[in-house]
Amino acid sequence: MKTRILAAAAAASLLLTGCAALLDRDYVSVTVHSTTPATAGDNSALRAESYQELVNVLTYMVSQSMPSASIRLYESEDVQADLERACVEVTQEYPLGAYAVDYIQYHVSPILTYHEAEVQITYRRTKEQMDAIVSATGITAIRSQLESTLEQFSPECTLSISYFDGGVDDIQALFRQAYFAVPEAAEDLPDVSVSLYPDSGRQRIVELELNYHLPQDELLRRQETTRYQCQELARDLKSYTGDLRISAAGQTVLQVCSYTSDGGSTPYLALTDGRANSQGLALFMSALCQQLNVDCMVVEGSQNGRPHFWNVVSTQNGWRHLDLAMVENWISPYQTDAQMTAAGYVWDGQSVPQCPAPFPAS
Repeated sequence: MKTRILAAAAAASLLLTGCAALLDRDYVSVTVHSTTPATAGDNSALRAESYQELVNVLTYMVSQSMPSASIRLYESEDVQADLERACVEVTQEYPLGAYAVDYIQYHVSPILTYHEAEVQITYRRTKEQMDAIVSATGITAIRSQLESTLEQFSPECTLSISYFDGGVDDIQALFRQAYFAVPEAAEDLPDVSVSLYPDSGRQRIVELELNYHLPQDELLRRQETTRYQCQELARDLKSYTGDLRISAAGQTVLQVCSYTSDGGSTPYLALTDGRANSQGLALFMSALCQQLNVDCMVVEGSQNGRPHFWNVVSTQNGWRHLDLAMVENWISPYQTDAQMTAAGYVWDGQSVPQCPAPFPAS
């Protein structure tokens, strides 16, 4: 009989002897009934007849937040090696294990035709934290969940992500995009820390911790004020249609607040102070357009080398740029990509709809 304690961070040497090949393993959810049938007379014992079944049993325990269990091991030439290797895999490469498990302790006893392992799992996350994890497949779903987190001014967000090969910087970029996609809640861009479990792989858990600079009740008050004011302003603009509705919205924004480089950077400050910088104007315009069912996005970029914000809006001629900070007249306020580039604007073309010149009439 031998007892071994395997900490999640203490198994690097084992990876050199065969666990590295397990990085791309797909983890299967298992149940006691289908994968680990109980032995007659003992409904509490789990059963594993291969190494993969052993891994499945351990991942099942983690998925159910089980602190302990008895596992009956059959058909194993080296029980200790298999257990040690499986614990490395579950605590380092299985996303929920890498996120939630501190270490696994086990005690093995030989019993006639099998070995019985008494397994104890120590968690560093609560069951409530594990149950709160939300699944998100692909970039669009990830950003949608981040938007929901920002709309509620939540201090944390934990996602189980699939089909995403990016790293911490990519998650932070998506987070920033999400912030500008919810203008009514864009009242305080929080500092965010991002952790991935594990660092790489097709399936991971991403944990975000958000640090706001204002109390949540104040942020909720500002959000509600912004929403109410935009609803009131939109009431008088809904009689307009097409591009006239967009122009009317833009002119209303400039009537409510004036552009100044040291003005407010949020819709609330633009509405209450009457002064806004390019970020505040663009967010205010986007918030008002949402009330008018006009497709409008905030663009973060630069103009002549200086940080600058503006909008892209869906017009009758397709997507067009609209910079309220630079509009000189409302006869032709909408710009194509080529016109913006010629004027010294730079932006991320991958995250902003293209605004091409219209085809000449035939």
